[in-house]
Amino acid sequence: QVQLVESGGGLGQAAGSLRLSCAASRRTFSIYTMAWFRQAPGKEREFVAAIRWSSGNTYYGDSVKGRFTISRDNAKNTVYLQMNNLKPEDTAVYYCAASKYGIYSPGSYDYWGQGTQVTVSS
Repeated sequence: QVQLVESGGGLGQAAGSLRLSCAASRRTFSIYTMAWFRQAPGKEREFVAAIRWSSGNTYYGDSVKGRFTISRDNAKNTVYLQMNNLKPEDTAVYYCAASKYGIYSPGSYDYWGQGTQVTVSS
């Protein structure tokens, strides 16, 4: 079993920045991809960004391309989401997730964190 713990959420201002962190309790061969998803009230869970542990290849949702950056620290088993140029529509609960095969679909992820609230004021 792998536990994921997010941190770094909170209140941000439009055009400002926030950074989220996700620490995994351990690395296993069952995890190849780490990702961030978000869910706003009344909306479906949305793919934000993903990164492959080994290659470092990154993937982004269209709504965050050019503004958000996902990165990893293999030694710390930690993934980060740097969010710049925040917009009020970025307001959501952000979830960290881990998967062996998935990238974009939340259904392909096996492990999830508890979520951290990000609220962006205009």
